Amino acid sequence: MDAVEEESKCDSTQGIPKKEEGSSVGIKVLFFARARDLTGLSDVHLEVPSGSTASDCLNELAVRFPGLEEIRQCIVLALNEEYASETTVIKENDELAIIPPISGG
Repeated sequence: MDAVEEESKCDSTQGIPKKEEGSSVGIKVLFFARARDLTGLSDVHLEVPSGSTASDCLNELAVRFPGLEEIRQCIVLALNEEYASETTVIKENDELAIIPPISGG
C-alpha cells in the first residue's frame, strides 16, 4: 500500500482512521459489577463500523441496554486488559471491559 492510499484511509487533520462504509469489526465486551447487573450478562459480542471508538461502542451498548446510562459517567474502560479512553479506536477481536466503580468495605 503506498502513502497516498494509506493517507486516504485516515482523517487528514488528525491521522485517525476513517470509518469505512460497509466494513465492520467484531469485539467482545465484558461487563463487571453493576454493569453486569444492569445488562444481565457477563459479556456480549458487538459489531461496530470500522474506525469506531470506545465511545461509539458505549453509545451502541446504551441503545441495547438503556440501564447502562445510570453508570455511564463513572465507568472506567479497559481495552485488551489496559485502561483506555473513550477516544481509543477499536480493532477487530478487541476486548472492551466496562468497569463501574466498586464500593465496599
